[in-house]
Amino acid sequence: MNKKSIITIMFALIALAGQAQTKKTATIKGYSPTLKDSTVAECLIDMVRVASDTVKAGHFSMTVPVEKLTNSYLYLEGEGCPNYLMTLYLAPDATVNLTGADCLYPTWKVDSPLPEQATANRITEHLHDAMIEFLLLDLANVPWERQDSIYTIMMKQQLDILPSLPPDMATIDALEDVANYARNTSGYPYSEQLRAVERECAARFPKEYEDKLAYIHLLVYPPHILQPGDEAVDTDFFDMQGKTHHLADLHGQYVLLDFWSLGCGPCRMAEPEMRWVHGLMQGQLEIVGINQDKPSTWQENEWSQKLVWQNWSDGKMGKGGINSQYCDNSAVPYYVLLSPDQRVVWKFAGYAPGMFLGMAAAINGPKQDNSANLSFAVRQVEVNDKGTSVSFRFYGRNDAWFRIASSSYLLANGKKYKVTGVGGITLDTEIYPNLKATAVNDGILSTLHFTDFTLTFEPFDTMPTTFDYKEGDGEGAFVIRNIKL
Repeated sequence: MNKKSIITIMFALIALAGQAQTKKTATIKGYSPTLKDSTVAECLIDMVRVASDTVKAGHFSMTVPVEKLTNSYLYLEGEGCPNYLMTLYLAPDATVNLTGADCLYPTWKVDSPLPEQATANRITEHLHDAMIEFLLLDLANVPWERQDSIYTIMMKQQLDILPSLPPDMATIDALEDVANYARNTSGYPYSEQLRAVERECAARFPKEYEDKLAYIHLLVYPPHILQPGDEAVDTDFFDMQGKTHHLADLHGQYVLLDFWSLGCGPCRMAEPEMRWVHGLMQGQLEIVGINQDKPSTWQENEWSQKLVWQNWSDGKMGKGGINSQYCDNSAVPYYVLLSPDQRVVWKFAGYAPGMFLGMAAAINGPKQDNSANLSFAVRQVEVNDKGTSVSFRFYGRNDAWFRIASSSYLLANGKKYKVTGVGGITLDTEIYPNLKATAVNDGILSTLHFTDFTLTFEPFDTMPTTFDYKEGDGEGAFVIRNIKL
């Protein structure tokens, strides 16, 4: 599984799914003398926590509801444990025992009666040395670029062993992991080998895997993914009650597509700010949540039922559905803003506090593309022969500073126009947003603040139709593009 995609799951505070109880269960037991008593063991199915236990004297045990052979994930949260989801296969009445001498649980010995787990164990053994290196880099908080180089090696080793594995669930899941990683990695170096392995698996796997193979084929040969300016595509969606909906029904206002899942911590973190903006922009903006979970899990979940905007699913669980046409990767949350005439305005993966307030400010201000930093928007532009005055607003947490450089400029007609004046802030200094953005006094909404300021630039030689604002040419500089006069 792509680490970039799974990171959003690692620290999620997820309530147990409110599903009907089943009499069929599997058992997961684990032991390592190095595990701290405060460590929490969790089992996730369809990215929703279904069982947990707190380690005592190095031991943990979980009873997991399962109706059939199931792909699950084990996650240990505690001192010395890496951020990694370990694949375990479960079935009714099966007991899976894990033992290790350290906290690197993805490399532990796994005893199981299931042949699919034996296949998964073969993969782990083949990747063992590279996996150890990868997990240690994670524990050392080494930058992702270094970790990614080792993860690429792991994916290559997984490709190497796949043709020798039996045609079972563990093998097809491993192929999906590699294909998903390749789709999310620009310039993936082993694409030809992946295509060859995908063809080989398609030829030898039984008919019961044809849907999974079709999805993997979509990952290996992805369709055109919509980019800003492209016309929106539609499909049949259904809501919590099963009623059918279409994006075309929302024509005439901005539409924010929110690709999310129940197991995504940032998805939940973003909800209060999205709810606030949804209330502020009634008639201007509609939000459409597109859930990526198993439909029954999504429909029966208490948190999901409380969402105040359009809450839909295409039933594909993020695998080959509408997200394959909008999303450049499989990370959640993933946001896509559509214009009132249903064209893609911008796309963004992840959540940063203040970004939806900044999006609203941009929608209500001059036409602009602030997708490089959604928390930062132009509110007004005044142009005369003495200079160009641009009013900005920056949203963010009151404990997180931003800085505007004196090297800022406007770019128009192929020329740079330098800053000649400033109001409301001091350039080249750390600025903490100081005005409350909401009336809420608790939770994340209480931390959201904003700062207004104005920059004046040299006058335009020739009046442009649009211009860009750039905070200098340094890495990480703020950019707002295509500001329309």
